[in-house]
Amino acid sequence: MTRLTEESAPRLLAYFLRRVESREDAADLVAETLVVAWRRVRSLPTVREERILWLFGVAANVLSNHRRATRRSARLAEKLRATVARAVEEPATAEALDVRAAIASLTPDTAELIRLVHWEGFTIAEASSVLGVSPSTGRSRYAAAKAALRARLSVDVDR
Repeated sequence: MTRLTEESAPRLLAYFLRRVESREDAADLVAETLVVAWRRVRSLPTVREERILWLFGVAANVLSNHRRATRRSARLAEKLRATVARAVEEPATAEALDVRAAIASLTPDTAELIRLVHWEGFTIAEASSVLGVSPSTGRSRYAAAKAALRARLSVDVDR
């Protein structure tokens, strides 16, 4: 098997380089092909020419798996981009900018508490847990932040 690996690795690399975009992916696919071959060494043909063909058959399967994974990954990335785009679509109105500025004037932890409650939909207790503080600390920070925002914005910010 060692000799087969040494003889076939350059050919396998060339095979993959002609079929994938990056040299790193090609090298990874060669390695994956050889790992599969080592695991299935008992089913390796005894005739040298058949071994090469068998190994390239393994390489073809590895390439098919890689392409499927790449397509799945691309579809998932597109889904995530669309989801994120929908989630952050907010009109940049003067009021929205004022609210963002008011929240930014709070301490970082308190501002994040407000964001978690009002933008992400967490309860005060849940947001407190995310921030690593007790629910009572979260409630008192929330009340103080609400008063500060109300004074700054002159509007009711009740949840």
